Amino acid sequence: MGTDLHELLRSLRVWDVDLPSFDPATAPAEPLALFTAWFAQAVAAGQVEPHTISLATTDEEGLPDVRTVMLHGADASGWSFATHIDSRKGRQLTARPYAALGFYWPAQGRQVRLRGPVTNAPSAESQADLHARSTGALAAALTGRQSQVLGSLEELAHTSEAAWERALREPEAPVPTWTLYHLRPQTVEFFQGEARRRHVRLNYRRTEEGWAKELLWP
Repeated sequence: MGTDLHELLRSLRVWDVDLPSFDPATAPAEPLALFTAWFAQAVAAGQVEPHTISLATTDEEGLPDVRTVMLHGADASGWSFATHIDSRKGRQLTARPYAALGFYWPAQGRQVRLRGPVTNAPSAESQADLHARSTGALAAALTGRQSQVLGSLEELAHTSEAAWERALREPEAPVPTWTLYHLRPQTVEFFQGEARRRHVRLNYRRTEEGWAKELLWP
């Protein structure tokens, strides 16, 4: 039985849940505090994998790329994620160290968008980040070769199995290419969906004096 994509799309509904309200007049002076509160509320609302992020970068020719990664932290250094420095996104960040992040939490009709320059954390910090994660994360990092052409699934299975064995045997095994990145946002936008499409958008802009806040039309 065939599937009509357009008919399927028209049948879908957005935010078929009770959405929270958001009064931007009560927002804190800087975005990290609001992000932390919204993140905690997304977790409490049962949002699946609220720490997933869309990471957008550009290559050497200025062409865009996007993928989903995991948030590793957010503090005064910026919002953090990690990858191999020789992966596709790692090479793109080396060539053009600027990126955008997008969080989407449909359980509450919320989005958070950030843009800004990206810096590499020191090697010791990157390795500490890796070794604080799961055995599976270490095994995946030890497998390496991210974004390179794969000859077969059998080759992947063999290499992955060896990496798992090493991760279990050497939980502190170094992965020199593993790099923690910090995005220091110049703008942070908070989007609260509303059933009648009167969405509330609060944008923070970094200035020399601190953060400026402004509302945006939906």
